[in-house]
Amino acid sequence: MTTRRQVLVGAGATLALGAVGMPLAAKAQGKKTVVLASMGPLTGNFDPTSHTTLGQGNFDKLIFSHLTRAPMEEGKTDVLEPDLALSWQIIDEHTLEFKLREGVKFHDGQDFSAADVKATYEYASQPDRPASSFYPGQVEVEVVDPLTVRIKTDKYGYPASTFWFVSSYLPILCAADIADPAKLQSRPNGTNSFKYVMTEGDRSTLEAFDGYYAGRPKIDEIVYAYVPDANTRVLGLMNGEYQIAERLEPEQYQSLLSNDTVAVRKGMSTENKYLHFRCNKAPFDDPRIRLAACHAIDREQILALMGDAGVASNCFVSPMKFGYTDIPNYPTYDPAESARLLEEAGFPGGKGLPQLEYITSIGFYPKTKEYGELIAAMLMEVGFDVQLTVLEPAAWEQAIYRGADGQGPGHMCDVGWMTGSPEPDLVLRPNWHSSAALINGVNDAEIDAALDKERATLDPAERMKVLAEETFPLLAAKVPSFSLFSAVVFHGAAKNLKGAYYYPNGPIDLTKADLV
Repeated sequence: MTTRRQVLVGAGATLALGAVGMPLAAKAQGKKTVVLASMGPLTGNFDPTSHTTLGQGNFDKLIFSHLTRAPMEEGKTDVLEPDLALSWQIIDEHTLEFKLREGVKFHDGQDFSAADVKATYEYASQPDRPASSFYPGQVEVEVVDPLTVRIKTDKYGYPASTFWFVSSYLPILCAADIADPAKLQSRPNGTNSFKYVMTEGDRSTLEAFDGYYAGRPKIDEIVYAYVPDANTRVLGLMNGEYQIAERLEPEQYQSLLSNDTVAVRKGMSTENKYLHFRCNKAPFDDPRIRLAACHAIDREQILALMGDAGVASNCFVSPMKFGYTDIPNYPTYDPAESARLLEEAGFPGGKGLPQLEYITSIGFYPKTKEYGELIAAMLMEVGFDVQLTVLEPAAWEQAIYRGADGQGPGHMCDVGWMTGSPEPDLVLRPNWHSSAALINGVNDAEIDAALDKERATLDPAERMKVLAEETFPLLAAKVPSFSLFSAVVFHGAAKNLKGAYYYPNGPIDLTKADLV
């Protein structure tokens, strides 16, 4: 049977060039322009510490540099490369030293130095910053000299080594901007290869930074366009409006394999997809109800629906993360056990349970509506009364974060978590530590203690053992969230775009790219 989606994909080549608002003026000027069709909206606040949203994070990566880079290729999940730092070493348990690159400029012309690293790390790690949950905790930074800093954690009681991998994820800001919050929020000012120009509606324009330390990019201009519908992204790619389309659906990837004008890419991501339970809201404040829901879900059926876009995962982090392992006690499909747990909790056959709202998105991740309907049906088979609410990305992002205090909408949320470092705590703490849980509102002293212990374990081999034998099994037993699968992502690009680097957490590096 030919589906409407297949017709849309096949029809894209016949559309008139520029039919969906192609920036023809830029092309007429002879600029090498890449229009990147993003599945995630920008927040409107250009302070990178003000959010944890994927679309804005991918945009930030084009503008801001980091102390190090983590390519995170399969088999190389513990590799760091120089960026603003040329070398780094652990001095002692609470001190991590970075030697910085000389001659780096911010986009506004200011010189980069140790003072900017100090200001950034001390600011971003403050507990009141929305993105502080990405980072191990507060730090103090010692400026040894203009090109040497020492990250200090002795005052806060955890090892400085936890910033080893995080150094590839924390964007470096200008100290003068941090001192002026209004300026920091109003425009981004980084040291990376592209600088911000303007935002008009759902499109933000960047231009090549002549002062970039590694040399000016060959791409002159990037137009970062928010395009929430996957079909629209593909159509725009095929008719030449977009040079890159993010997050294709798996069948779109298959259809484009034979297209002569488009190159497609498939890659494992740092993201797992989760069904988050609102643990601070009845009935999911009871772990037995959460486990009952997990045992009602046949993840093999979800994977069959996902096709190439999902890989089985019995872990709370992606295979691209340090510490990944298969957890023996991870909940499996077992409707009888689901029924037993419901009865034990006082709800035989689901009787007495309230109607439960399950919030998901459309257009942001592949097939969320389709497998959301499947999960809802499975839950209803064992007695849960489920209402599926499908929201476009901007409304969905507002809804998922509003429930962390137990007062917001929904009882369950479909959310992925994609972070740009091998460090597992970038996933574990924002999702399941009570000091930082952003979505499910979990507040569990045992889980907190387990997460604190693995973070404080200095030796990497011992830390991996703690994760595998203590942290992950405890999360599987209390299941504040249920890992559905590890995500595989698909991108489409114009055939003549060469040299783009696709990070497994979503950002695309166009520093060495060219249109040939």
